[in-house]
Amino acid sequence: MELARRERLTVRQLIGRLGGGRGHLTFAGTPEQVADTIGLWFASGAADGFNIMPAVLPSGLEAFVDHVVPILRARGLLRTEYGGARRTLRERYGLPRPANQHVIAPALV
Repeated sequence: MELARRERLTVRQLIGRLGGGRGHLTFAGTPEQVADTIGLWFASGAADGFNIMPAVLPSGLEAFVDHVVPILRARGLLRTEYGGARRTLRERYGLPRPANQHVIAPALV
């Protein structure tokens, strides 16, 4: 709050300042511009994933899903389905499921 008051920042400027200050690229634009930026970073190897942090929830996330995701899918940058029998990240990497620490094994009872 002190930074925002001292520098008379809007909420958008404050979010941009704080996000960028922690090493995150922050940007805004039309759906096409956002898809262009994501595509450029991905194609250049600068990123292998993205955290979407809309300024307003849930409407900002809904706008991204409704307007940017279809562009990314049309460009082949975002899959349309997650196929295969493996459902969890652990299964995808072939890692065993750890024993539940909160249940006593029947053999020990």
